[in-house]
Amino acid sequence: MSKADLFVEDRAHEEFLKNMLSRLAQEEAVTLGIQIRSARGGHPKALGEFSRYQKALLGGVADLSVPDLVVVAIDANCSSFSSARTAIEASVEAPLRQLTVIACPDPHVERWYMADPDSFRKVVGVRPQPGKRKCERDLYKTMLSKAISQGGHPPTLGGIEFAREIVDAMDLYRAGKSEASLRHFVDDARGVLKRLGAARG
Repeated sequence: MSKADLFVEDRAHEEFLKNMLSRLAQEEAVTLGIQIRSARGGHPKALGEFSRYQKALLGGVADLSVPDLVVVAIDANCSSFSSARTAIEASVEAPLRQLTVIACPDPHVERWYMADPDSFRKVVGVRPQPGKRKCERDLYKTMLSKAISQGGHPPTLGGIEFAREIVDAMDLYRAGKSEASLRHFVDDARGVLKRLGAARG
């Protein structure tokens, strides 16, 4: 079994990314075990945990083994996707670069949940309209929660409770055209998984 370690900002990242990785691994015929290493405390906490993890891993701490894939997910917020991604890439130690995939939802991960409005409607019952990209704090979190309510569901977790169904139904081509940052993540993660599948042949 291949192993993936995830460093994410919050529960919305965790639910979306673990389900997306599971889908991509299945499509590439890779058996993937996913471990969440950091999922609370926002941007600084995730990057801090990732830094400590790298030091421990590369320092040979006994209870850590080198994974096959590492995912670090940080919202772009009001930075551009490319500058946010570059900043994270600069923090990755050389031995881990080939197996680290950066996820930088632009500006926030909730847009990824709504990246394919047609499949979202099939799952939730309403077609979201995320509109032009804005960096306003909590805008997309509120929009996602509102769409869940309009679909006739109690938004107990603000919409992230539908992460698996949304990811499974998503047309990745349409979603990638709508959200370039999602397309980059999917392409990069699929590339690592393809290599793993080929290596295990």
